[in-house]
Amino acid sequence: MPTDQTRLFLLENLDIRGAWVGLGKAWHALCAGHDYPPPVSELLGEMAAISVLLAANLKHAGSLTLQIHGSGPVSLLVIDCDERLRLRGMARHNQPLTAASAPELLGHGQLALTLDSVGLKQPYQSLVPLKGDTIATIFEHYLAQSEQQPTRLVLASRPDRVVGLFLQTLPGAHEKDPDGWRRINLMTDTLKADELLDTAVTELLPHLFPEDDIRLYDPRPVAYHCPRDPEKIHAMLRSIGRNECEAALREQGEIHVHDDLCGQDYHFDAAALNAVFDAPKHRFH
Repeated sequence: MPTDQTRLFLLENLDIRGAWVGLGKAWHALCAGHDYPPPVSELLGEMAAISVLLAANLKHAGSLTLQIHGSGPVSLLVIDCDERLRLRGMARHNQPLTAASAPELLGHGQLALTLDSVGLKQPYQSLVPLKGDTIATIFEHYLAQSEQQPTRLVLASRPDRVVGLFLQTLPGAHEKDPDGWRRINLMTDTLKADELLDTAVTELLPHLFPEDDIRLYDPRPVAYHCPRDPEKIHAMLRSIGRNECEAALREQGEIHVHDDLCGQDYHFDAAALNAVFDAPKHRFH
């Protein structure tokens, strides 16, 4: 079964849009080197699936960042996905993890969605409290409030794969078929996790919605993408200031910066630190 792709679709007779995503290699690459416990990797995988489902609808170049800050054992989940469906992300958690449900793992907190697009003068950010028993219901609640359209999310994960299904009414869908959204939800309720994980989308949708006219759009690939970004680290060091950086260098012998998001390490000796602060402030490309 092909992995790491998403497909948009439309239930034409109902004016209900949807998207499907399956992740394998990209999700494994995102988690590589972090040794996340299974409950954490499951939450992060579901967040990754949602980010692709939402980013697949971006109209302009840019990126969508999803963050959950919690008071529980899992204090942070971050996923970033751009319009080219390139993923990166991370989680922070405390050991040991004895809780299993999303509310127990996350505790009280908030969901932040940030959209940075060339079509916007400045990044758009929305903050809402966590409300829901699963990652899916947390985002269903957010999307229903922010987009004013009923939304359904179904997510499933296991160590080798994460799959997500997104459904949302278009404006006027109720007038087209007053019972359509209720019927689609009843059909979706019958979907089991193994069925979602193991069935190709070309077979899944006709099986799930046999009475409906389905327009399935071409697949788009999804990839993990988190290259080294030394300029980001240089900017951070400059924001700290030369005096403080040189004091840390004298005390420690070198400055070591670990980029949690991408799992990259950066080391600076005296010569490298001088190069950071003596570099031209303005660069022309």
